[in-house]
Amino acid sequence: MKTRGKKRALNGTIIKDKMDKSVVVRVERVVRHRLYKKYIRRRATFVAHDEENASRVGDKVLITETRPLSRHKRWRVSKIVQKAV
Repeated sequence: MKTRGKKRALNGTIIKDKMDKSVVVRVERVVRHRLYKKYIRRRATFVAHDEENASRVGDKVLITETRPLSRHKRWRVSKIVQKAV
């Protein structure tokens, strides 16, 4: 029997909330360049499911990996860490 691992969780900022029950989240990470040893900021965007439409642009959120919900949605907003000012 196969055991299931932990679902990935990422922190990000909401950049779009025009869709119904969906938001676009930008996740930033810092990586070190292999040759020059300089730290570089890398960005990725994810479409996440927001059931209550509670989050707005600028909010910091925690998203968790889930089953495919639509063509692009594979993440779910699990909690709002910090509301936008």
